[in-house]
This record gives sequence, structure tokens and C-alpha cells, in this order.
Amino acid sequence: MATITAQPTHVDVAAPSGEADIIRAAIADLTAVATLPQVTSKIISLVENPRSSAQQLEKLVQNDPALVSRLLKVVNSSFYGLPGEIASIDRAIVLLGLQAVKNIAVAASLGQMFRGKDLGAGKSASDLWRHCIAVAVGSRKLAEATGMCKPDEAFLCGMVHDIGLLVAAQTWPEKFRKVIEEVDATGESFLEVERRMTGTDHANLGAALCAKWKFPAACRDVCRFHHKPELNEDHRGLSAVVFAADTLACEVGGGFDLTGRRQHLKPQDAKAVYLSAESTDALRAELPDLIEEASQIL
Repeated sequence: MATITAQPTHVDVAAPSGEADIIRAAIADLTAVATLPQVTSKIISLVENPRSSAQQLEKLVQNDPALVSRLLKVVNSSFYGLPGEIASIDRAIVLLGLQAVKNIAVAASLGQMFRGKDLGAGKSASDLWRHCIAVAVGSRKLAEATGMCKPDEAFLCGMVHDIGLLVAAQTWPEKFRKVIEEVDATGESFLEVERRMTGTDHANLGAALCAKWKFPAACRDVCRFHHKPELNEDHRGLSAVVFAADTLACEVGGGFDLTGRRQHLKPQDAKAVYLSAESTDALRAELPDLIEEASQIL
């Protein structure tokens, strides 16, 4: 895992003062996950500006040959279901759209950070990345099926929902290993064990990192409330979609499943995202193939 130097910055933390200090210290102490690659940060800023154009994004993306290759690989896969072979980056951007290009850039950056680290109890950082991909594709599918939120926004929020786990693994490796081993052995709530051992949890850590990385506010809020979507006043529908996708991904074995083992998609949860029992069963059956496909290209 390559080291990337952290830069001092303000971190928006909505937590009691003692916990807020723990979160700020954790973010400040990060090395490998503290800063996104410069091109990814620029892409996020550009796409979040409503006056930006596809031409501006093309000019920026062309400076990163690896990202160009990844974009062309994705646009020519069955993941987006586009017709014909796309050979040029300008055409790929037009067909995918700015938000999808941003998501692919973020996925390419995050994928490098989730490699090779043993987390404990037979779990690895690669398992965690597979889970994030699973929740991303599940959230996108649910957004398309229900109209609760924009599919690209749901995909990004699903992809980063558990980024706080990587923060904890990087900052407190031994404590985090003990959290994983205890949850695996006892079946206790992951959040409760985290808070007991570290003074905070991955939901708040993820929200703080999203703020540091200047991700959209929706990402920050979904990170903070993805286990309790009813508390997210500003993005409740989006949080409900990610919660449902997270729960289903844990059920079907989509990578790291310890945080969601105690979650169940109850009738009222399905109702919150306009899911019938039939559509829930359909997504549960389809999700393993979607995860495998997305894992191959992301």
C-alpha cells in the first residue's frame, strides 16, 4: 500500500467533543489513505461544478493514461450496456456522463488503497473493497429500480459507505484487529465493539474522511448514517437505498460482512425504498453476478 502524505485541513466532525478529537487525530495520523491522487481530486471538483463541461473533463483525464485505459475498459464492458466499441476518451465521457467518469476515477483510486492488508479473523482489505463494490452496484440497481435517487450518486455513496473501516485499520491496526476478532467470535454489534475499543466508529470516521476529501455532502451523510438511515434528514432516501444494498450484500457474501451481520431487511426497510418482496428477492439473486462483473472491471 503506497504512502501518500496527509495535508493539514479542516475536518467536519459532527460528534461529541471527546469523540471529535479522536476522529480528528485519526484523520491527521493517516498516511496511505489521507489524500486522494491529485487527478481524482481535480475530477471531483470539476464534476461538482455545475458549469463544467465534458471537454474540460476530457482534457483533465487525458493527463492520466492509466485512468484513460480504465475508462475505456469500463465503457466497453457490459456493466453500462452501451452499444458498439468505444475507442476514444471523448466519446466515452459523452456516453458515460460526467458523474459516471467521476465514480470510475474514485473507484480506480480507492481500489489501490484496499490491497493486501490482513485485517484479522481471516478478513482482508481486498474483502472490504469487494464489499464496497457490492454495495455500490446494489445501490445503483436499487436506485434504477425505485427512482429513490440518482443511480450514479447511489453508486458513489455505496462505494465509499465503509471507507471509515479503512481509516480505522490504518490508524489503529491492533485495536481494529481485536474489534474484528471479537465481532467474529461473539456476533456483537460491530459499531458497539468499535466504540468500546476506539472511542468512535467507522461511520463517523468515514464521514470525516469524506469531508476531508471534499466529496459531495451526500457521501458524508450516507457514511455517517448508513446503518441508521432514518436519522439522515437531508439524504434519507439515499441512505435507505445504501442500507438495503449493504444488508443484501452481507446476506449474499459480498466480501467483508461483519458490519452487517446483525442487519436484516425488514418489511418497513423495504417499504422505505419502495421494494416489494419480489423485487428484493430478484436483486438478492442477481447481486452475486453483478458483484463479480463489477469486481472484474473496477
